[in-house]
Amino acid sequence: MKLIIINGPNLNLLGVRERGIYGDSDFESYLTSVQVKYKNLNINYYQSNIEGEIVNKLHEVGFSYDGVILNAGAYTHTSVAIRDAISAINTPVVEVHISNILTRENFRHESLIGPACKGSIMGFGLDSYRLAIESFLTD
Repeated sequence: MKLIIINGPNLNLLGVRERGIYGDSDFESYLTSVQVKYKNLNINYYQSNIEGEIVNKLHEVGFSYDGVILNAGAYTHTSVAIRDAISAINTPVVEVHISNILTRENFRHESLIGPACKGSIMGFGLDSYRLAIESFLTD
């Protein structure tokens, strides 16, 4: 099974930014642990702070991968372009958030991308990514 984790803006700063919300672990260390745990899966990773690059990556993998795990960061609440890209591809997408966006600022309560996704997982810290991986294994 071929999966990709796509992280959006500011998630390259995990481990150093807003540790009270996002924790103190960097994503690369977490990714390595997930790849070891699921060594029978091909788990790739991509991160961009640029909306159009995320759209391009979804187009690139959206017809050849078995699943996308997407944490669009702040674009979750603003990007019609990312939502349209998810709708345009065949590969199922699971929306992931490290924090529970429903307990944060009001403007974070609405996900524009969620309705185009297979499902959403939020509020379990970095373990949200593992739960998303598991969701593809139970289909």
